[in-house]
Amino acid sequence: MSDIQQQALQCRDAAQAIAQLSTAAKNTLLRAMAQALEDGRETILAANARDMEAAAAKGITGAMLDRLKLDEKRLAGIASAVREVAELPDPVGQVTREETRPNGIHIQRMRVPLGVVAMIYEARPNVTADAAALCLKAGNGVILRGGSEAIHSNTAIAAALRGALCAQGLPEAALTLVEDLRRETMVELLQLNDVIDLAIPRGGEGLIRFVAEHARVPVIKHYKGVCHLFVDASADPRLALRLLLDGKASRPGVCNALETLLVHRDIASSFLPMAAEALRGRGVQVRADDVARMSMPEASPVTEDDYAAEFLDLIIAVKVVDGLEPAIEHIRRFGSDHTEVIATGDAGHAERFVQALRSAVVMVNASSRFSDGGELGLGAEIGISTTRLHAYGPMGAESLTVERFVVRGEGQVRHPDLL
Repeated sequence: MSDIQQQALQCRDAAQAIAQLSTAAKNTLLRAMAQALEDGRETILAANARDMEAAAAKGITGAMLDRLKLDEKRLAGIASAVREVAELPDPVGQVTREETRPNGIHIQRMRVPLGVVAMIYEARPNVTADAAALCLKAGNGVILRGGSEAIHSNTAIAAALRGALCAQGLPEAALTLVEDLRRETMVELLQLNDVIDLAIPRGGEGLIRFVAEHARVPVIKHYKGVCHLFVDASADPRLALRLLLDGKASRPGVCNALETLLVHRDIASSFLPMAAEALRGRGVQVRADDVARMSMPEASPVTEDDYAAEFLDLIIAVKVVDGLEPAIEHIRRFGSDHTEVIATGDAGHAERFVQALRSAVVMVNASSRFSDGGELGLGAEIGISTTRLHAYGPMGAESLTVERFVVRGEGQVRHPDLL
C-alpha cells in the first residue's frame, strides 16, 4: 500500500469520528482552531515569509503572489472566518423534506456528511483553514494537497489546526496535509474512488483541467472567472462607476473581479470618458472596441481573445453594445458561468438579465466582489462551482453534505400478497 493510500484510508476512518460529533462539539473544535491560528501567528507568518521569498526568487508576480501573501490582517481574517463557520447552522441532520405516504410509511430527506473531501489548490494558504473548517463543520474528513509555492505556509497552518484536533481528543488524520507534492501522487489520490468522495480543485485553469482529466472521483470544477458588468442605458452613472471600480480595481487577482465592461450605446459617449478617467487613476489598462475608443482614446484595440480572457490583473476589455439582448448574447458567448452584473434602473431589464443568464451568481446593482462565500452568508467558501452537480456557485458547509432518505414504518411491505 502506498503512502497516499494509507493517508486516505486513515482520513476516512477519522471522518467517522467527526461525523458522530454533536453540533456543540464541532463548534468548540472550530473555535479552538481559530484560537490556534492566532496563537501560532508568528510561526505562520514566518513560514509565509519563506514562501514569499522563494516565490519572488522564481519570478512569481501579480495575482499568484497576492494570493500567496499573508500578513497580520489576512491571518486575522482567516481566524475570523473559522469562527464564522462555527456560528453557522449545522447542516448535518437537517430535514429538507418530510411526508407520510398513504401506506403509512414516514419519509424524510436528511442531510448527511459526504465523507472524505480532497482539496487540490494553488498558492492560497487561506484555503488550508477555510477548507478544514467547512469540511469539519459538515462532518467530513479533508485531505489537503496545496502547491509547492505555499508549502511552508500550508504546513504551519495545518499543524496549528491539527493541534486543536488533538487537544479535543479527536484523530488528527481527519485533517490530512499531503506533503508529497509529486504530480503522480496527486493522480493516485484522485483515483481512489473507493475512499475519496469528492475532489475540489482551486487554482489556475491548467490545474483544474488536469484534475478533471485524471480523477475517477466526482470533481467540482471552476475553470475561470470571466465576469462582466453591463451598464444599461437607465443606469445611474455614479452607481455604475462604483461597481466598475470595486469589481476591477479592488483586488484584480481574484476570480470574482470584473474582466469585461459592456456599455449601452445610448450612454457610451457620456459614461465611457468618466470610466476611462477613473480606471486610469487606478492604473487599469483598457482594451476597447472601435466605438468605445472614440470615447476612450487612450485605450488599446481589443481582440476576441481579450473578451474570453481572465486577466487577473489591472486590465479590462470594453465593448459598446446596442442594448440588453446584445449584452446577454455577448456574455453567453464569452462568459464562464461565474458572475455577471447589471447596472440598471429598469426593473424589467434587471429581471430579463437574471432569467436569461445561467451563471452561478447574477448581481443587480451590486459589485461582482460579493460573489464570495463569506459575503453571501456562508461564513467561508471551499470553492465556487460552475459545474451543475449538487452545488452551484459559492460552496459552504451545506454543499459538503448530501441528502439521503430516512424511512420509518410499522412493518409495511410492498407486496403483502406474496407473504
